[in-house]
Amino acid sequence: MSTPSLPQVPPSTFRAAGVLVALEGFIALVAAVVLVVRAVNGVQDAVANGYGTAGWFAMIGIIVGAAGIALVLGKRWARAVALVVQLLLLPVVWALLTDSHQPLYGALLGIGVLAILVLLFSPPSSQWMAAEYAHDHGDDAA
Repeated sequence: MSTPSLPQVPPSTFRAAGVLVALEGFIALVAAVVLVVRAVNGVQDAVANGYGTAGWFAMIGIIVGAAGIALVLGKRWARAVALVVQLLLLPVVWALLTDSHQPLYGALLGIGVLAILVLLFSPPSSQWMAAEYAHDHGDDAA
Protein backbone atom coordinates (compact mmCIF):
# COMPACT_ATOMS: atom_id res chain seq x y z
CA MET A 1 0.00 0.00 0.00
CA SER A 2 1.45 3.36 -0.97
CA THR A 3 1.33 6.24 1.45
CA PRO A 4 0.38 9.69 0.25
CA SER A 5 3.25 12.13 0.15
CA LEU A 6 3.28 15.13 2.45
CA PRO A 7 2.75 18.51 0.87
CA GLN A 8 6.27 19.92 0.61
CA VAL A 9 5.38 23.53 -0.14
CA PRO A 10 4.08 25.45 2.87
CA PRO A 11 0.89 27.45 2.43
CA SER A 12 1.11 31.16 1.75
CA THR A 13 -0.13 31.91 5.27
CA PHE A 14 2.85 30.05 6.74
CA ARG A 15 5.31 31.86 4.47
CA ALA A 16 3.68 35.25 5.13
CA ALA A 17 4.11 34.68 8.86
CA GLY A 18 7.75 33.89 8.12
CA VAL A 19 8.22 37.20 6.35
CA LEU A 20 6.75 39.07 9.33
CA VAL A 21 8.86 37.10 11.83
CA ALA A 22 11.98 37.78 9.77
CA LEU A 23 11.03 41.47 9.82
CA GLU A 24 10.85 41.31 13.62
CA GLY A 25 14.34 39.84 13.66
CA PHE A 26 15.61 42.56 11.34
CA ILE A 27 14.10 45.27 13.55
CA ALA A 28 15.83 43.75 16.58
CA LEU A 29 19.15 43.87 14.70
CA VAL A 30 18.55 47.52 13.79
CA ALA A 31 17.84 48.25 17.47
CA ALA A 32 21.14 46.56 18.36
CA VAL A 33 23.03 48.77 15.92
CA VAL A 34 21.30 51.90 17.27
CA LEU A 35 22.20 50.92 20.84
CA VAL A 36 25.85 50.35 19.91
CA VAL A 37 26.04 53.70 18.10
CA ARG A 38 24.51 55.42 21.12
CA ALA A 39 26.97 53.72 23.48
CA VAL A 40 29.97 54.57 21.26
CA ASN A 41 28.84 58.20 21.18
CA GLY A 42 28.78 58.30 24.97
CA VAL A 43 25.05 58.41 25.54
CA GLN A 44 24.62 57.27 29.13
CA ASP A 45 21.64 55.09 29.94
CA ALA A 46 20.78 55.12 33.63
CA VAL A 47 18.71 51.94 33.35
CA ALA A 48 20.77 49.53 31.22
CA ASN A 49 24.19 49.10 29.66
CA GLY A 50 24.07 50.03 25.97
CA TYR A 51 26.54 47.35 24.88
CA GLY A 52 24.87 44.60 26.90
CA THR A 53 21.43 45.53 25.67
CA ALA A 54 22.75 45.72 22.11
CA GLY A 55 24.21 42.22 22.47
CA TRP A 56 20.87 40.94 23.73
CA PHE A 57 18.98 42.53 20.84
CA ALA A 58 21.54 41.16 18.35
CA MET A 59 21.20 37.63 19.71
CA ILE A 60 17.40 37.80 19.68
CA GLY A 61 17.45 39.36 16.20
CA ILE A 62 19.57 36.56 14.80
CA ILE A 63 17.44 33.81 16.35
CA VAL A 64 14.10 35.38 15.39
CA GLY A 65 15.35 36.28 11.92
CA ALA A 66 16.55 32.71 11.38
CA ALA A 67 13.16 31.39 12.49
CA GLY A 68 11.44 33.74 10.04
CA ILE A 69 13.60 32.58 7.16
CA ALA A 70 13.00 28.97 8.19
CA LEU A 71 9.23 29.56 8.12
CA VAL A 72 9.48 30.97 4.61
CA LEU A 73 11.44 27.85 3.61
CA GLY A 74 8.78 25.59 5.14
CA LYS A 75 10.67 24.31 8.19
CA ARG A 76 8.01 23.16 10.64
CA TRP A 77 10.26 23.57 13.72
CA ALA A 78 10.36 27.34 13.24
CA ARG A 79 6.66 27.65 14.07
CA ALA A 80 7.39 26.89 17.74
CA VAL A 81 10.08 29.57 17.92
CA ALA A 82 7.81 32.11 16.23
CA LEU A 83 4.88 31.30 18.52
CA VAL A 84 6.95 31.61 21.70
CA VAL A 85 8.34 34.96 20.54
CA GLN A 86 4.85 36.30 19.79
CA LEU A 87 3.53 35.16 23.16
CA LEU A 88 6.48 36.85 24.88
CA LEU A 89 5.81 40.05 22.94
CA LEU A 90 2.17 40.31 24.07
CA PRO A 91 3.11 41.78 27.50
CA VAL A 92 5.48 44.17 25.72
CA VAL A 93 2.58 45.34 23.57
CA TRP A 94 0.49 45.90 26.69
CA ALA A 95 3.30 47.82 28.41
CA LEU A 96 3.81 50.04 25.37
CA LEU A 97 0.10 50.77 25.18
CA THR A 98 -0.29 51.54 28.88
CA ASP A 99 2.61 52.18 31.28
CA SER A 100 5.18 53.28 28.71
CA HIS A 101 2.82 55.77 27.06
CA GLN A 102 3.96 54.69 23.60
CA PRO A 103 0.63 53.88 21.95
CA LEU A 104 1.93 54.15 18.39
CA TYR A 105 4.70 51.61 18.96
CA GLY A 106 2.36 49.43 20.98
CA ALA A 107 -0.28 49.48 18.26
CA LEU A 108 2.24 48.70 15.50
CA LEU A 109 3.81 45.86 17.46
CA GLY A 110 0.38 44.56 18.48
CA ILE A 111 -0.84 44.49 14.90
CA GLY A 112 2.29 42.59 13.87
CA VAL A 113 2.06 40.08 16.72
CA LEU A 114 -1.63 39.42 16.14
CA ALA A 115 -1.12 39.09 12.39
CA ILE A 116 1.62 36.49 12.92
CA LEU A 117 -0.51 34.54 15.40
CA VAL A 118 -3.49 34.57 13.03
CA LEU A 119 -1.32 33.43 10.12
CA LEU A 120 0.35 30.63 12.09
CA PHE A 121 -2.96 29.35 13.48
CA SER A 122 -4.93 29.79 10.24
CA PRO A 123 -6.55 26.64 8.83
CA PRO A 124 -4.07 26.26 5.93
CA SER A 125 -1.06 26.57 8.25
CA SER A 126 -2.53 24.27 10.88
CA GLN A 127 -3.54 21.65 8.31
CA TRP A 128 -0.09 21.76 6.73
CA MET A 129 1.54 21.35 10.14
CA ALA A 130 -0.82 18.49 11.06
CA ALA A 131 -0.25 16.64 7.77
CA GLU A 132 3.06 15.29 9.05
CA TYR A 133 1.37 13.71 12.08
CA ALA A 134 -1.62 12.39 10.13
CA HIS A 135 0.85 10.66 7.82
CA ASP A 136 2.58 8.96 10.77
CA HIS A 137 -0.67 7.61 12.20
CA GLY A 138 -2.26 6.65 8.89
CA ASP A 139 -0.52 3.27 8.91
CA ASP A 140 -1.88 2.42 12.37
CA ALA A 141 -5.49 2.70 11.19
CA ALA A 142 -5.08 0.10 8.48
